[in-house]
Amino acid sequence: MVKNINEGRLHFTNVHKEGFENSEVVFIAVGTPQLPDGSANLQYIEAVAEQIAQEVTTDVVVVTKSTVPVGTNYRVEKIIRENLKNDVKISIASNPEFLREGSAVQDTFNGDRIVVGTDDAETAAILEEMYKPLNIPVFKTDISSSEMIKYASNAFLATKISFINEISNICEKLGANVEDVANGMGYDQRIGRNFLNAGIGYGGSCFPKDTHALVQIAGGVEHDFELLRSVIQVNNNQQRLMVDKIVSKFGSLEGKVISLLGLAFKPNTDDMREAASIVLAKELIAQGAKVKAYDPIAMANAKTLLPEAVTYEESVSGVLQNADAAVIVTEWDEFKNMNLKDLHTVMNEAVVFDGRNCFDEKVVTEAGIEYHSVGRKSIYTSKSLINS
Repeated sequence: MVKNINEGRLHFTNVHKEGFENSEVVFIAVGTPQLPDGSANLQYIEAVAEQIAQEVTTDVVVVTKSTVPVGTNYRVEKIIRENLKNDVKISIASNPEFLREGSAVQDTFNGDRIVVGTDDAETAAILEEMYKPLNIPVFKTDISSSEMIKYASNAFLATKISFINEISNICEKLGANVEDVANGMGYDQRIGRNFLNAGIGYGGSCFPKDTHALVQIAGGVEHDFELLRSVIQVNNNQQRLMVDKIVSKFGSLEGKVISLLGLAFKPNTDDMREAASIVLAKELIAQGAKVKAYDPIAMANAKTLLPEAVTYEESVSGVLQNADAAVIVTEWDEFKNMNLKDLHTVMNEAVVFDGRNCFDEKVVTEAGIEYHSVGRKSIYTSKSLINS
């Protein structure tokens, strides 16, 4: 950013007229948060469309980058045309983003594909030329299909996660290892290994919002998306299953000190939206537990969402001190690189509930701790049995 600011390629402003001046392409990239009924809130999209209509002075391609329901681009076009102040040509295009939080810059330059949805070849050619330096395949389609591709992609990935989590629950009851199952499945090129990682469910700003929105989109055309409703329900249940495991271990959680390792919905971000830690903290406190928490960067955001009874520590050793159990909620490297043998000296009882399957069975056994993960057999070593 600094390099391109200094070389005059990148400029920031909060003045619309200045931002639109001499622009050939304008991207709409505002948020579309979830409404109470699960649908997407389009008020920010509509506000931007009105502003574009009032301020553009040259022919321009208006590209919607935001994740929006099918039909939104035409809605944007209608708003712009109804409010257009100057005699200019407006073209529209859908260009959804597929960037992962925490890896967005990497993904921008190393994407699998760029999706461009337009109704005319000239607009498609402008965007294809713009993206040419990235050397990423450009897939061109119509606007409605482009809008649907984003939702369908996220819904499918969420489905893979809920599927493997259901398999993990069966594995626990049958004594199978979900990691081996996922690896064995992943060798099949029709399936692939990505997103077959069992855990305590998905969270963040995309999957929860987009799955609910797609259910609403389907409902709007009188289609009951049963599969996706099940995916959402499985994900909601998965977070509470970890609490059930903790209760099964201790019986009563009254007065028990439970440490949460990680609060953000995934590593390398401070995003707390739909994070599993929110559900876990509320459930544990409701059952009488004393909850301590630590996250490398998300604690400031977490304090606005977690119950007031949660206390926060500034280090791994601090959050584990005198704890009766530790719960790995987010797979930060800091937690994956812990020396599990050290838990015996800092915790009241070296008991770990691993919601992200961070540790290999051999490492756990050598450390002599009690270890409960997802979709794998619990490990009770001689040391943990003696301590319990």
